[in-house]
Order: sequence, then structure tokens, then C-alpha cells
Amino acid sequence: MNSLGELIEFASQRLVATLLNDKKIITCGNGRSAAIAQFLSSAMLNQYERDRPSLPAIALTTDTTTITAIANDYHFEDIFAKQLRALGQSGDILVAYTDGHNSANIAKAIATAHDKDITVIALTGNNGGMIAPLLNEIDIEIRVPSDASAHIQEVHTLVTHCLCDLIDHQLFGG
Repeated sequence: MNSLGELIEFASQRLVATLLNDKKIITCGNGRSAAIAQFLSSAMLNQYERDRPSLPAIALTTDTTTITAIANDYHFEDIFAKQLRALGQSGDILVAYTDGHNSANIAKAIATAHDKDITVIALTGNNGGMIAPLLNEIDIEIRVPSDASAHIQEVHTLVTHCLCDLIDHQLFGG
């Protein structure tokens, strides 16, 4: 965590700027990473540790009818990209979680984000997999230096808690 502190702070500032510009946070991930993505969205929409106004966030992992329809009618790689094309707007921010494996659906979501002028914060692990080379100069990668999926996801959860706390403090003081 010590080596990730500056990146976490920078990512929180980028998230706050997005919210202050009346834009939204969009999250995605697979499996246990989907749960972490949903936690971030939930903490923004409801609250993290204190009562405060709701903040705009969408988890692309929650609508099983849409996800399975896209996977069935198109391809599993499209489950996030197709939603992002419909729901994302220029100036939004995509927070994508992956443990460093080669998640083609995350890669396609990042490409779609770039097409729509949506900045990406990628929480990765291992060597960044196929995701790291897709990121551009304005994106942020928070890479956990581990190849153990469980450890990467533990750190992603802690990073997400830090982001939530920093967002609340920057927007609401205290």
C-alpha cells in the first residue's frame, strides 16, 4: 500500500473532479472484482461512512438480464462495452477492476471509454496483463505488485475504501 499512496490520492482527485463537473463514475469487473466494483458504486450512491448526498455512479455488473442478453446475442467480451456505449458520456470516468488476467471484456470497455472521451482508472495486478498497454497518458493504473488473485483483490478492496474516504473528505470535509 505504501507504494500506491500517491496513485490513490491522484485517482481520488480525478474522481472528485469528475463528480464536481456533474459527471458520473462507472464501474466494472469480473467475479470477485465485480463485487468490489459494485461496492464503489454503492458507496457513492448511498454512503461510505457518513450520511451525505448521493453521488452519481453506475456498476455495469449488476443487471444480469442485460449482461446475459448481451453475452448471448453478441459476445461475452461486449457485456461492459455495450452498456458503456449507451450509458457513458464524455467526461465520465470508468473504474475497471481486474486482477491482472487477460479480461477481454475489460479491455473492450477501456477501448469504448477512450472512444467516448471517458477517462479510465484501472485497478490491476500482476504485470497489468492486457490492460496496462491499453491505457493512455490521462488514464491511471493502480497496479498491485502481486500475482496472487486473492491478494490483489484484498488490496483492491482496501484501495477502494481509501478512494471512498478521500472522495468524502474532499467533497464534504471532515
